[in-house]
Amino acid sequence: MTSAAAGSSRVSPRTVTPTVETVLAFVNTRADGSGRRELFGDGDSFAAWLAERAEFGGETVVTDADAAVARELRDALVTLLLAHSGDEESLGEPLQRAERHLRRVGSLYPLATVVTAGGVELASPQAGVPHVFGTVLAAVTTFAQSSDWGRIKACRNPPCHFGFFDRTRNGAGLYCSTGCGSQVSMRKHRQRQRQGSDAPSGA
Repeated sequence: MTSAAAGSSRVSPRTVTPTVETVLAFVNTRADGSGRRELFGDGDSFAAWLAERAEFGGETVVTDADAAVARELRDALVTLLLAHSGDEESLGEPLQRAERHLRRVGSLYPLATVVTAGGVELASPQAGVPHVFGTVLAAVTTFAQSSDWGRIKACRNPPCHFGFFDRTRNGAGLYCSTGCGSQVSMRKHRQRQRQGSDAPSGA
């Protein structure tokens, strides 16, 4: 975890900080329609993923119940990132549920302030799987203090919803790739064509 600078400094639109990488690594573990597989399906798959991620403490003994908690935390974060993209289906009650869940998680995995001569950072004082969840929350909290929190988004192309950092100058990116943007445009085009063909003929 990187040290949090005093105050709220703006991140360059082309800069992806380690805290952003931590958040994206965690949320981009979902299965989707493009072939990505579920990485938190059970305790074994969750443990295998953790073994490859040094920022979460490396290899950790986990259970299927831990994997279920990880999926719930991840899915709540994905809902927030979809809201950052303006995804209408994620707004309203889904977003409120996600925010309520994240408040509960925050109370279960509290963070500690670590102060050194080199700076200040948030870190999880817990061990094992609680440390993993605390590390995710610390990364979210640290980056959210910048004015670029809204640049961490989830792709609006269903069922992709891949998390990404929006590097566009005006922060208006909606899709993780041009391919996803093209798919959405094509679907909208076909929908307009169908609507046009279903319209009643003139007299």
